[in-house]
Amino acid sequence: MFEGLRFNHWKTSEGDDGVVTLTLDRANSSVNAISRAVLDELEQIIERLSINKPAGVIITSAKPSGFAVGADIKEFVEYAKHDAVLENIEHGQRVYEALARLPCPTVAAVHGACMGGGAELILACRQRIAADDEKTRIALPEVMLGIHPGWGGTARLPRLIGATEALPLMLTGKSLSAKRALSLGVVDRLARPEDLLTEARVLLRHAPARPFARRAKAWASNTWLARQVLAPMVLKQTAAKVRKAHYPAPFAMIDVWKCGGSSINQRLKIEARSVAKLAQTPTAQNLIRIFFLQERLKSQGAGVDPQIKHVHVVGAGVMGGDIAAWAALKGFDVTLQDREMKYIQPALDRARALYEKKLKAPDKIEAAMLRLRADVSGSGVAKADLAIEAIYENAEAKEALYATIEPQFQNNQILASNTSSIPLDELRKNLAAPQRFLGLHFFNPVAQMPLVEVVRHDQLDPLIEKRALAFCKAIGKLPVAVKGTPGFLVNRILMPYLLEALRMYSEGVPGPVLDREAKKFGMPMGPIELADTVGLDVCASVGRELAPFLGLELPPGLDDKLAAGKRGKKDGQGLYVWQDGKPQKPTVPEDYVTPPDIADRMILPMVNEAIACLADGVVDDADLLDAGVIFGTGFAPFRGGPIQYARSEGIDKLRAKLDELAQRHGERFKPKNGWDNPVLAASGLELPAASDD
Repeated sequence: MFEGLRFNHWKTSEGDDGVVTLTLDRANSSVNAISRAVLDELEQIIERLSINKPAGVIITSAKPSGFAVGADIKEFVEYAKHDAVLENIEHGQRVYEALARLPCPTVAAVHGACMGGGAELILACRQRIAADDEKTRIALPEVMLGIHPGWGGTARLPRLIGATEALPLMLTGKSLSAKRALSLGVVDRLARPEDLLTEARVLLRHAPARPFARRAKAWASNTWLARQVLAPMVLKQTAAKVRKAHYPAPFAMIDVWKCGGSSINQRLKIEARSVAKLAQTPTAQNLIRIFFLQERLKSQGAGVDPQIKHVHVVGAGVMGGDIAAWAALKGFDVTLQDREMKYIQPALDRARALYEKKLKAPDKIEAAMLRLRADVSGSGVAKADLAIEAIYENAEAKEALYATIEPQFQNNQILASNTSSIPLDELRKNLAAPQRFLGLHFFNPVAQMPLVEVVRHDQLDPLIEKRALAFCKAIGKLPVAVKGTPGFLVNRILMPYLLEALRMYSEGVPGPVLDREAKKFGMPMGPIELADTVGLDVCASVGRELAPFLGLELPPGLDDKLAAGKRGKKDGQGLYVWQDGKPQKPTVPEDYVTPPDIADRMILPMVNEAIACLADGVVDDADLLDAGVIFGTGFAPFRGGPIQYARSEGIDKLRAKLDELAQRHGERFKPKNGWDNPVLAASGLELPAASDD
């Protein structure tokens, strides 16, 4: 059937029954990213199929990792640079629509990751079957890149499963398990992974009719009247979560669905124009840059064996206990040490709750609990490949602990501290093997925060650093290597923001006003709520450690709160009163006049410190700095990080604002060393060199 045609990315075969199997296997890549070349070849294949009319077509993947990870994002960036997004979106739509119009049954056989353009490819098939495996995940996550589905996702998914189910999936980018995809009707059948293609042929010959109730629901939720009624409701729900000015893609997608009629061609046309418009927004450009920065962080531990199987954690408090629980969740044998069992048991209880949430199956939960063992005596140190110290922030106490741990090491074990601010040059001074000592600074809550700072010092062995980066990758975290100066990267940049917000609070600016202005800028949580959530005791401890180094002072009133036992959320009282885990924010008087420079007083100290960090070599480059601050603090992702924000706003403009703030509010706002760094003049939007992986 395909005589005379040669394909680099597709394998074709025809069975005796006349069924053609198309296997996507992108050349020179470990995953299937759908590039222009992949689509061009598929277009040729579909043209031949439309002429020869086989008994049926099965589309599957040769990659063990999954079906397809989505569109080739690097190509998409190039299209955006050359104003060619619309043409390339329309090209992909034409290929998928030609597949949808083939005059024969088509089945997509899905395993592993099926994302974005891959999910849109299977939606263009008549039927879908998925491997009944926990690795199977189906999603349309384009909103995370500042765009929305463009190869027919918005046109087909609402019509397949109903708008009320489809819109939330596309608005959040949430992935579906195989079973959830089946229950929603995204796929028609599940099969054991080893039987996937066999069952796909059965489905091809005996495709069941979609249940009437499901078809009726899908039709009813997409009528003109339903779209006019539902769209404003969904817009309101979306606006309650994100600002349109910050994240325009979800709002644009709702409009695309609302305006789309019964004609698939009309719906595709509206979809394509919307994606092309979104691709030119700063939000999309910054979110795509962050995607590549995330991939860069993930790759830092690639190709290195961490040589770690057993992890020993000393300190079963919130941080140490949760680090131990997470490592055990990810398959490591873990021993958890503290002075008495009564300090370890709460950590074990939290671990079980985590495993019940993440693993669901009782046998998997128990297996994880068996990997996490209480160790009051500390005997696990001698058997460990990595020992993590997570006790309270006191240099003398940490050094005394190291003196008991290090003699128990046999040869090449790593000793790590979870200190959040103490310089490692200070902590390593009495070690026998400082070259095997470093910082692994996790963030709270460990199960939710993706970043780990891998903290260097002047005697660290580079191979040990690489093993630590590989360990972070193995536990599913994003590592960034940082210099071991006070506060490292994240706390050094975050603390000026928090301390300035607390100072304004002490000056009489209402907490809800400060929180509102920070969230208006794009921060995920306001600084007053954040201080209460972290704990005022923690803020005070880190603040005292860093304030002299940063040239700052602790604001008045903090010690009074601590003396009264009002540490924040954990005590039920702090800067706010807390009920059922939520802050009860007081009402701001209607006649309160918000000072015009509140946002600048909070945000610009972060930018100022970020530029100083870059000048001091705290991280290797500006991209890593932006990535670390975004994944460590939640700094407004759509702004691209503090360095990218400074570039986009204008270096001279922000430096002038800092000078004005210094004149008005004090020397702490004076621009720090680094504002003349030529690196700041770069656009910050250049992406890594092209790669097929």
